[in-house]
This record gives sequence, structure tokens and C-alpha cells, in this order.
Amino acid sequence: MQIRISWPAGNITATLDADTPTTQALAKALPLTSSACTWGEEIYFDTGIAVSRETDARQVVEPGTVAFWTDGDALALPYGPTPISRGGECRLASPCNVLGSLDGDARVLATVRNGDPIRVERVELIDE
Repeated sequence: MQIRISWPAGNITATLDADTPTTQALAKALPLTSSACTWGEEIYFDTGIAVSRETDARQVVEPGTVAFWTDGDALALPYGPTPISRGGECRLASPCNVLGSLDGDARVLATVRNGDPIRVERVELIDE
């Protein structure tokens, strides 16, 4: 499944694993709009959905990971270190469900400002 995340200064697509319970719950909630929060080099925003932490949830992830923060019902999109990172790692606030990864350079998220409106929608793939 592919989604597009848009904000006033740009947008990026992400490819998600369609087989996880969290991705399925997110798909049902799309399209959604929210307000961005920033935390170091991570943006996160409320999705309005609540899911359980999955068994393979992780706290340290690669830049550009699309994660779901179950403690905050939020999508978390790290592109660099957060205030609790050790070195250059992307350390999330707590273990998060990993849904997939951003397509392209995750550093484009640096243009997201705290409070920016965020829209997440499903990208419909066109058969050629």
C-alpha cells in the first residue's frame, strides 16, 4: 500500500506493509488530516485511531521509517536524531509498530513546522 503525506511546504510518499493490523486500521481511516508536532528530527501527528503494540515493535529505527506510536495514537516519521537518541540513531519515544518506509529522501521532512496541517491519503496505483 502506498500513501502520500502532504504539508504546506511539500509532500512525500511512503510504501507500507499492507499485512499488519496497524496498516489495515490506518487504511480504513484514510484520508486523514492532522496537525504536525516536531521532536528533534522527527515529525509525528495524531491519527484518531488506536491500535495495540505489535510484537515486532521497535524503538530504534532507520531514518525514513514509517512508525505508529501506540502511546500517542500517532504516526511517527523520524528522519534523524531525536532528543533521546544516542549518536546519530533515530530513537523513538517508546517502541512503535513499524509500518514501512518513506520513498525518497526523508530529509524533506525538515520542512515540516510544528503546527503545520498534515494530510495523509492513499495513493491509488494505476494499472498500465
